Amino acid sequence: MDRFRDRHTVAGAKDDRRDAFVLADALRTDLHLFHRVRLDPASVIRLRELSRAEEDVLQNQVRAGNQLRDLLNRYYPQMLKLCSGVDEVWFWDLLERCPLPTSKRSKAKIKNLLQTHRIRRWDAPSIEAILRERPLTLAPGAMEAASEHVLLLLPQLRLYQTQRDQMIQRLEQLLKEMSQPGQFAEHLTKHRDVQILHSLPGVGRVVTVAMLAEAAQVLAERDYQALRAYGGTAPITRRSGKSNQTLMRHSCNPRLRNAIYHWSRVSTQCDPRSAEHYAELRAKGHSHGRALRGVGDRWLAVLMAMLKSGTEYDPALRQKAAVPESSV
Repeated sequence: MDRFRDRHTVAGAKDDRRDAFVLADALRTDLHLFHRVRLDPASVIRLRELSRAEEDVLQNQVRAGNQLRDLLNRYYPQMLKLCSGVDEVWFWDLLERCPLPTSKRSKAKIKNLLQTHRIRRWDAPSIEAILRERPLTLAPGAMEAASEHVLLLLPQLRLYQTQRDQMIQRLEQLLKEMSQPGQFAEHLTKHRDVQILHSLPGVGRVVTVAMLAEAAQVLAERDYQALRAYGGTAPITRRSGKSNQTLMRHSCNPRLRNAIYHWSRVSTQCDPRSAEHYAELRAKGHSHGRALRGVGDRWLAVLMAMLKSGTEYDPALRQKAAVPESSV
């Protein structure tokens, strides 16, 4: 908008009527620079809303977990030896039964709790020994006050965990429905896309949902350049005279960038070709993030080729394409 405004005036004054005229005139003279925004199918809109809601619930759960960990560090640090992440249901049950270092404990009840949740990395005597450690010396009433706050946080954590489980089930069910024929309009993403995405190394539910929810129109149009720009893998080049700078793209969809980042990270662990490409980029002096963006950019090109041909991923074909013709 700022660049188009320079066509008509170089003054710094900003006026809404002038901006409206600039937009209309740019659309008239430079239609090829704009892309038509289409209405997404109902299933994609629902998928996007559920995925973003799951992310919000996860952030709330992490926030409440950080508060719980901070409270335990204040008066009950030995509890953190059992579960440093404070994100497991059995740990919450144990904390409800023993909210204070001075609470009465029974080895039999602890053993039953471990058996109920099928926890094998701990046994009742080990937990009892940890909880018997000398507690911190605090001001009178500080320990009881912190424990009351902990007991208020535990129902919140349980609620967030229940909501996440429900959303994951809905997302998986929705992906299953979207993989069935007839769930998409003909001019938008086809049902085959879900199966193709799932066939790629490093792609799971989270990456598939993010790709379909945040880049549905780009995937439907099979636009590789737009997808790599939206995902942040396409660099920005600045040239002026003899100066030539290649910079990381910051203007992109953050959820799509995050999905491609984890897709690339996991693929380097389970795909030999991705691990080799990552090692080559690191050997050239590129950072970890830059190397993963390079791996992700190649995966986007592979994805677009698969979507255009309608075929699922075949590792043998990619390994064959990676071998030079002279060595065959």
